[in-house]
Amino acid sequence: MWVISGQNQSWVSEFILIGFSRDPVTNNILFFVFLLIYLSSVLGNGLIIMLVCLDTQLHTPMYFFLCTLSLLDMSYVTTTVPQMLVHLLAHSKTISFAGCGLQMYVFAALGITECTFFVVMAYDRYVAICYPLRYTVILSWGLCIRMAAGSWICGFLSSLLHTFFTMSLPYCGPNKVNHYFCEGPSVRSLACMDTHLIDMVDFVLSVFVVVIPISLIVASYIHIAMAILKIKSTQGRCKAFSTCASHLTVVTFFYAPAIYIYMRPNSSYSPERDKQISLFYNVFTALLNPVVYSLRNKDIKRAFLKVMGHVRVDW
Repeated sequence: MWVISGQNQSWVSEFILIGFSRDPVTNNILFFVFLLIYLSSVLGNGLIIMLVCLDTQLHTPMYFFLCTLSLLDMSYVTTTVPQMLVHLLAHSKTISFAGCGLQMYVFAALGITECTFFVVMAYDRYVAICYPLRYTVILSWGLCIRMAAGSWICGFLSSLLHTFFTMSLPYCGPNKVNHYFCEGPSVRSLACMDTHLIDMVDFVLSVFVVVIPISLIVASYIHIAMAILKIKSTQGRCKAFSTCASHLTVVTFFYAPAIYIYMRPNSSYSPERDKQISLFYNVFTALLNPVVYSLRNKDIKRAFLKVMGHVRVDW
């Protein structure tokens, strides 16, 4: 639990993740609930990836981005939920200092990647509705791959700052993290020094990875709304809007809780409330994405029925 330094100072070598409850019965119920959510998220997002890869009619920029989002969601939820499931049943709820730092880095990297990637998806909708005849010309495969790769690079580089500043703080006191995974603000609250400067750095980083992407998304949808209003037929307007509704729903569920956690004053820090809110952008969004995109999408339904038809024939 402790590592002794040369000056006889004790430093934390591991953290204890308190989780949601100390009651075994409650933990058993939560285990089955979150196991079902996790499996549904992985299967749902995995199904979208499989359908996009197998069906050549889905080899378009929009479905390439949707496939990338599904891969992000699968990775995102896998960073935290499997360990949470183990801790719900295990007596020991410890995580090593290095393991905590690694989890924090990967979680933040994937989260920032998703933040920037939503801008890419908004741009895709902007081009599709405002410049439909030039859609495939503007969004060439080269540009699509560069934008997707840029989002991943931005996420994994930005996360280095967040994780480095948080894990380089001295942790010499309590080592119980009131959370179900190693999230930056929760871990940083245990540091045995004033974290005001680090909090400011984290806030500035949040502006770049949250506020700026949201501003770009809003700007895209303002132009989209103006283009939709110019469509004369009501049916045409509804069809154009429906192509954006799924993206707007997922963006809202992801950004709203993330803004609260990372951009609110430290005085409003509430561990119990933060654990519940973080479930929205960590767990529920990954479950929501395949439901929203598949139930509202005729192409995904058609591809699914096509694949199922081939399976029956082969059987």
